[in-house]
Order: sequence, then structure tokens, then C-alpha cells
Amino acid sequence: MNANPPAAGSPATRPRVLLLHGPNLNLLGERDRATYGSTTLRDVEERVTALGAELGAEVRCAQSNSEGALIDLIHATRSGDSGIVFNPGAYAHYSYALRDAVEVVASLGIPCVEVHISNVHARESFRHTSVTAPVCQGMVSGHGVFGYELALRSVLHRIAEWGAADGV
Repeated sequence: MNANPPAAGSPATRPRVLLLHGPNLNLLGERDRATYGSTTLRDVEERVTALGAELGAEVRCAQSNSEGALIDLIHATRSGDSGIVFNPGAYAHYSYALRDAVEVVASLGIPCVEVHISNVHARESFRHTSVTAPVCQGMVSGHGVFGYELALRSVLHRIAEWGAADGV
């Protein structure tokens, strides 16, 4: 038995972040390239996973077009994830069920940063309000797919900040 604690950044101590994509994001690279660009979802996941490794975090990726499946994935973060980078897509504007799921895990110390590829405030008026953003610890919007990298950095900062506050 090894009495020494794992080294910082080892798999046992490094944060694990869920990179969660909502509806229609499986069509990145195909859908409205003027708004969303030509980068595919796989490209985004590879970039964010690589950045996570560089920053000492494990990133696991999931996408669903189903509200219920997204809620289940958010609930599952209670079993070992340290944070969430979440693009709820159109659900951001009306899904109180997703809002409640994010609020629950945030109350348990799992920060969530909402990300949108486009600048939602420069688009149709129904996109100007996010019901999920008020229970997230931050929101990144309008930076294209680079916004996912900004959101990951923000989540990792929150994890470190909250861990320090808990004496970790």
C-alpha cells in the first residue's frame, strides 16, 4: 500500500470536466456556416480535450438532442466530475428543467459555465434571454468555437477557487 498521496495533476487528483453539447450541435460544420463556422463537433472536442490535458484536467464529452438525456448527464456529474462546460443550444432560452439541473449540481460545488458559439445578443430577440445562465457561474458568448476553450479555463479557475475556499 502506498501511503503517499497522488502527485498533483495525477489522474486521482486532477479535475474532470464534462463538455456537454445540446441540440443540433452534432451538426457543427454543416449547419449555418455563416453563424457557426466550419469546425465540427469532433474538432471542438479534440481541441478542448487537448487543452484540458495541457492544463492538468480530464475532459469527457457528450452531446444530445434530447432534453431528458442532457438532464441525466448533468445529474451524473455528481459522481466524480468537478465542473461542466455546457452549450445548451436553444434549450438555454426556455428549458427550466435544464436550469434546475444545473442549479442542483452548482449547489453541490460543481461549477458550470455556459457557452454559445454565436453572440446570442446580436441575433433574434428570443435568444437574448438565457434561463440557464443565471444558475451558471459564467457565460461565454460570441467567440466562435474558441469560446469553449475560454469556458474550460473559466471552469478550471472556479474549481481551483472553490477548492481553495474549502481548504483543498
